[in-house]
Amino acid sequence: MTPGRGAPGFEGLTRPGDAARRRQAILQLLARAEEPIPGQRLAGLLGVTRAVIVHDVALLRAQGEPILATPAGYVLNRPPARFTWQVAVEHGPELQTIRRELYAMVDQGVTVRDVIVEHPVYGELRGLLDLRSRHDVDRFCRQMAATGAEPLLTLTGGPHLHTLEADDPTARARVEQALRELGFLLDKE
Repeated sequence: MTPGRGAPGFEGLTRPGDAARRRQAILQLLARAEEPIPGQRLAGLLGVTRAVIVHDVALLRAQGEPILATPAGYVLNRPPARFTWQVAVEHGPELQTIRRELYAMVDQGVTVRDVIVEHPVYGELRGLLDLRSRHDVDRFCRQMAATGAEPLLTLTGGPHLHTLEADDPTARARVEQALRELGFLLDKE
């Protein structure tokens, strides 16, 4: 789709006076989406450039809209699951190792919300992940490989945290056991 056209139902959102309606359309699309929507796809649906979408999302976020930018695209921030906790892990930066770590967590029915490292200058750095399944993990790993991006854990030499969510209170023990078996869990000892 070329800029200026728009998808059916979203025509006429490319004129200068249509910005407010276009931002409402972004919110509607994100609310209906079952998975993240990349900025380029939103741009195509609304008949504008990706730069316009980035600008609109920034303004929506500044107005308090709970939009998250994940590696797979934009999502509306869901209410947290009943149980949220952090787990401390350490391993090397190899993509296969990262995949094994993430599989170990999502296989236990949890959502991996983020990765957190402690930087000596910037303090806490957080990368949003929102991974819920092996499919999500595979997509994330493909994106890492395609871009050649370094994982955040390279900033600390391996130690990092993940914020996890689950509706099942027993998920925490299962995740810790799975990570312990892989030798990735940083125990409190």
